[in-house]
Amino acid sequence: MEHRAAPPDDVIVQVNAAAVAAVDERISTDQITEEDVGIVDDGKQIGGGGGRTRRNFSQSYKMRHRNPLEFTGWQLALLGYQSLGVVYGDIGTSPLYTFSSFTLPDPGADDVLGILSLILWTLTLVSLVKYVFIVLHADDHGEGGTFALYSLLRQHVNFSGKSMPVPVTRLASDANLKFHSKKRRLQPRMLKFLEGSPIAQAVITYLVLVGTCMVMGDGALTPSISVLSAVQGIQSRSSSIKQGHVVLLCVIILVILFLFQQYGTSKVGFTFSPIMLVWFALIASIGLYNIVKYYPPVLKAISPHYIYLFFARNKRAGWEQFGTVVLCITGAEAMFADLGHFNKKSIQMAYSCLVYPALILAYAGQAAFLIKNPSKLSTTFYSSVPEPLFWPMFIVATLAAIVASQALISASFSIIKQSIALGCFPRVTMKHTSKKYEGRVYSPEINYFLMIACILITVGFKGGPEIGQAYGVAVIWVMLITTHLITVVMVIIWQSHSAIAGLFYVIYTAIEGLMTISLLYKIAQGGWVPFAITAFFLIITLSWTYGRSKKNEYEVSNLMDRQEFIKTVNMSNRVPGICIFCTDLMNGIPPIVRHYVQHMGCLRELMVFVTVRHLPVTSVLPEERFLFDRLEPFGVYRCIVQYGYMDTQNMEDDEYVLSIIASLKEIAQSDDETMMMDSALANGTTFVLGRVILKMSSKQNCFKRFVINNLYRFLQKNFRSNISSLKIAPSKTLQIGMQYEI
Repeated sequence: MEHRAAPPDDVIVQVNAAAVAAVDERISTDQITEEDVGIVDDGKQIGGGGGRTRRNFSQSYKMRHRNPLEFTGWQLALLGYQSLGVVYGDIGTSPLYTFSSFTLPDPGADDVLGILSLILWTLTLVSLVKYVFIVLHADDHGEGGTFALYSLLRQHVNFSGKSMPVPVTRLASDANLKFHSKKRRLQPRMLKFLEGSPIAQAVITYLVLVGTCMVMGDGALTPSISVLSAVQGIQSRSSSIKQGHVVLLCVIILVILFLFQQYGTSKVGFTFSPIMLVWFALIASIGLYNIVKYYPPVLKAISPHYIYLFFARNKRAGWEQFGTVVLCITGAEAMFADLGHFNKKSIQMAYSCLVYPALILAYAGQAAFLIKNPSKLSTTFYSSVPEPLFWPMFIVATLAAIVASQALISASFSIIKQSIALGCFPRVTMKHTSKKYEGRVYSPEINYFLMIACILITVGFKGGPEIGQAYGVAVIWVMLITTHLITVVMVIIWQSHSAIAGLFYVIYTAIEGLMTISLLYKIAQGGWVPFAITAFFLIITLSWTYGRSKKNEYEVSNLMDRQEFIKTVNMSNRVPGICIFCTDLMNGIPPIVRHYVQHMGCLRELMVFVTVRHLPVTSVLPEERFLFDRLEPFGVYRCIVQYGYMDTQNMEDDEYVLSIIASLKEIAQSDDETMMMDSALANGTTFVLGRVILKMSSKQNCFKRFVINNLYRFLQKNFRSNISSLKIAPSKTLQIGMQYEI
């Protein structure tokens, strides 16, 4: 039998958009035909569909927020309303505890005005100007958060992979993807510096990892402090209610909250949004009432000279209190992290038109009350509420505090999903809770970890002031990291004028840096908690990425060379059927093949090396999903299956096989080759997976041996495998156990 020579190794065939669109249209009306298995357009070889099984594959990626849709004013208002229950709970409930967290022995009117001025300027400069009007524009095709910033940079900067804690792969075809940002022609000096400095690339990557882990640390603290701040108000109504009762009530509320997460942010949003709407209406109304009743000119605190008077009078005590002002903006980062749950304009509209004005009135009203009642500083919120409204406000405040926890919980789910997709975290269960919006996810493992952490923090500190000391410490670090990343984005991607980028960097580094320094004294008083949780997640992340890198290094150094592979295939018995080797390598023949042949003594007539590749882009379209390459000898192919970090891998084994065979037929070079594919498909498919155990030799130092032989092996055994999302039937799976001595 005569066969044409295989094309060069760098020849990759990609499926065609128009062809897949036509197939999808027939799928939607149940009119799929056999001809859809192979489609030819203008004489060019392109991939086809995969029969009716392509329905779940293509339609699952037609998510509304992935397309640049224009929303009407009413639609934006509806999204903005729904965002109240998910995004703004944390920052919206900050009036519960911000003023009462300041400790001054004898506060005067100027002191109260100074604190209010600090709050007003911090809210305006950080939450409104920085996050709403600047940071939200640094989205990665609708996705926000620290990892979205990182993926955006990865699309514009050629990261080398050297000294990198996360895997880096790049193909020339990546730039043609729909959701891959296009590079500008001009190349700033910073871009050239980053591309030529592996150390700078590693520093940025480690900053991103630390920042995302810190958000997880704050996600465990937010529910505890928010709920406690609300329910502690009940103690003022009865001396028989002890702190232990408050802690128990808080634990019950937290358990209910976390159990409710499995229903998804869509149901959570519509359930919580009315609560937050009532909350903002109440705090704004009460604030306006207090302004009129106690001190109408209180908004003169907008003048920054009151900040100077505050520090001039209180000196060291004022400096120690400066970090406390961060409590009014603790939920600002969640606005960016939760961007994928809604959209940019809806978040901007809701914050600018409702949340921000309500917070200004609430803080101004509390300040007006304190000017006349300075002794009530430690119980500012409930003391400033008019007596007839205490119980209604207590109920709404408790409900709003529950909502406050939702912002960080939702952000935690999104961050973990992005981390997994970029290879920075072991695979956990990810359930998509919305058929319309792919960014809405729920992870049972992360959910229950946060629940246990919140309960331990609440019970361990017994609701004491230590929780307040810890709260916000991690958030200001995340904000500082975001400032650095946004500055790089401004210079490299937006190509803003260096003076504008420099001014942004100086202003926000100064503000957040001073807050960070002021908050350092809180570390010994409870601020260590978010750092401990951060360290926990960072150990998991670095152990996982280090183990994966060592595994890849071993496989690359032990590849079967071309001649050895051809000889092995030609000397082996070829039996009917398809064999799909699942591997992490995009180039070369993995050592698992050598091990497989030694034990099986035969090979299938059609072999495909399948690599699931995650790209630093939000999504990969269905027509961009597969990349193919013909290898030698006859009947051997390579398939790269591409996903973005917000995509869902929900295809079953049959869907993969049919889609792969349909597209392989389009690169077949003879009728014999096509007949061989049909014959192989009719004789069944086997998925060969490598179950690799890493063992580090005694030549390495004890720390590296501990990481590989203990930490990485524990993670490998107890978390889901990368192929688990393919939903392969056990009867079609063959695991080859291998031990890599490294």
